[in-house]
Amino acid sequence: MPSVVKINVLTVSPQMREELERRFSGRAGMVESADGFEWFELLRPQEGTDRYLVYTRWRSEEDFRRWTESQAFQRGHAQAAAEAGAQGHGQGHDGQGHGHGQGPVAGASEIWSFEVVQSAGPKPGS
Repeated sequence: MPSVVKINVLTVSPQMREELERRFSGRAGMVESADGFEWFELLRPQEGTDRYLVYTRWRSEEDFRRWTESQAFQRGHAQAAAEAGAQGHGQGHDGQGHGHGQGPVAGASEIWSFEVVQSAGPKPGS
């Protein structure tokens, strides 16, 4: 069964970039212990775009679904939504204002889903 990739596309203004990166570094270890988790990368935009890519790779769609339904995932996102609401930003997991901390750092969010068809890495000894 091929792995699946989930890419959360976050539109982040230049003044919020540092905060987004700080929040992600503060969440290190949260997803890494999830069953079926294979890889995570936070990709900083280059060349004029304002969209960060949050890349995660999973053994299966079922593993990803289990993670999104887990208490750890729900707790982290509920806390972010509550903090955003307390600051009058009321934007949650509806595609607006993704962020783990005090209010949203992204103006928009969408999830892209892919199945890994081919994959390559460095050859041994390279």
